[in-house]
Amino acid sequence: MGLSVSEMRKGMVILYEGELYEITDYEHSKRGRGGAIARTRLRHLKTGRSLSTTFKGSENTESVFLESRPLQYLYSDGENYVFMDNERFDQFPVPSDVLGGQAEFIVEGLNVIGYYNGDTLVKVELPNFVELKVVHTEPGVRGDTVSNVEKPATLEGGVVVQVPLFVKEGDVLKVDTRTGKYVERI
Repeated sequence: MGLSVSEMRKGMVILYEGELYEITDYEHSKRGRGGAIARTRLRHLKTGRSLSTTFKGSENTESVFLESRPLQYLYSDGENYVFMDNERFDQFPVPSDVLGGQAEFIVEGLNVIGYYNGDTLVKVELPNFVELKVVHTEPGVRGDTVSNVEKPATLEGGVVVQVPLFVKEGDVLKVDTRTGKYVERI
């Protein structure tokens, strides 16, 4: 049975053409006499590859139930990120392509949610906000009176974010993992 376009939602995982995809963008529209359509942007859960597709009515796709489990990030061995299942206490490597662009926000000890299709980990969801230490930034220029002036700061994990001038090396910042933007200094 196909998934109706009205049932689709951003963040939902679907089975499309035999592969698992996450809906990263979704726009529903109803045409005059025609049926409803959904313009979507899909991200392949294994490769991270994105594609745009349009669904009309109920097509050859279905929603996939993913089991969630709490995980904790332990360390990186260069190619993989090693996590521990907080319920079973077993450790396992996760290839960096499963994490996608989120990898730069991961620090040791971070608790995340792992989503499984059967026994296969297909998606890792970070908390909305993480606290990261500033490892490099240029000093702010005194007397700069223009409001909202920002400078780049490199945080642990390698992510670079724009921050206010008063932020200095060693500060701990709260960063939104969904947008990659600075929220506040801790």
